[in-house]
Amino acid sequence: MKHKHTSIGLAIRGAAMGMAEVIPGVSGGTIAFITGIYERLINSIKAIGFDLIGTFKKDGVKGVWNAIDGNFLLFLIGGMIGGIVIGIFGISYLLETYPPVVWAFFFGLILGSVFYIGRQITKWTWKEAVILIACAAIAYGLTTSLPATGSTSYLYVFISGMIAISALILPGISGSFILLIMGMYTYIVQDTLKGVLSTFAMDKIITMMVFGFGCLAGLMSISRLLSWTFANYKNLTLAALTGFMLGSLNKIWPWKKATKWLEDGNGNIILDENGLPDKILMEDNISPLAYELSTNSNAYLIFAIVFFVVGIGIVFLMSMADKNNSK
Repeated sequence: MKHKHTSIGLAIRGAAMGMAEVIPGVSGGTIAFITGIYERLINSIKAIGFDLIGTFKKDGVKGVWNAIDGNFLLFLIGGMIGGIVIGIFGISYLLETYPPVVWAFFFGLILGSVFYIGRQITKWTWKEAVILIACAAIAYGLTTSLPATGSTSYLYVFISGMIAISALILPGISGSFILLIMGMYTYIVQDTLKGVLSTFAMDKIITMMVFGFGCLAGLMSISRLLSWTFANYKNLTLAALTGFMLGSLNKIWPWKKATKWLEDGNGNIILDENGLPDKILMEDNISPLAYELSTNSNAYLIFAIVFFVVGIGIVFLMSMADKNNSK
């Protein structure tokens, strides 16, 4: 298959994916799907495996690079790194200052994507309808799930890595949100990762290695599964991914009221450096008026509507560009 994505275009797509990953509840997989590189990304990841040993023996480094679509991954990952940096300093600030406007933009972006991807299903049958409804229900259920207790066992850490990285690739739910639901966010991010960076304690290094191996196993498995389903059941796969995005809309409704926050082992709310709750676990969707009354904050209704439309418009423009690239 020939691809017409330019290096700059791939870097921009990667940057958009990186910025999306900074937003809790928004998956970089969604952006990859919107921008028309999802299947290529899945196939590129799928190519990374033990088969590369034979490819290296036969064709050397160049053969391996071509097998994994190296140029594609290079510019995409480079863009993602830049996007994550921009997201941490830019998107995070906007999310803290104008949350309804940012959420409205992503709500429009994902809602537009639901219709865009749904239109790519060439034939609707009862199977596609059932899959879409089931996956939407699963995604919705995840957004309303209470966090589990979690576990420090290496097996659970490994499984957490597998599931979190799978969520990272699937459109709809982010990997960090899955860690929250599994009760592992505090242990992996707050305790283990920060511990590795600050103390280099051997037990924390081992835990992160187990988590990393889980991520690797999940990445290899989900990429092969999705590549196979796209090749053999494309309409059903598109229906499933559309359902995941549709169900995840509950998570990014622009106006919310926090009801539960991340706590430590003693039941105390974990605070950030500014003395505010570090991580929200559960939120209720409310109306713009109720948002203003309950949070004493501006709901920015007009701006939210404008950016909601902008989000839908971006999907439309991207779909038009993708059509031109496929000609």
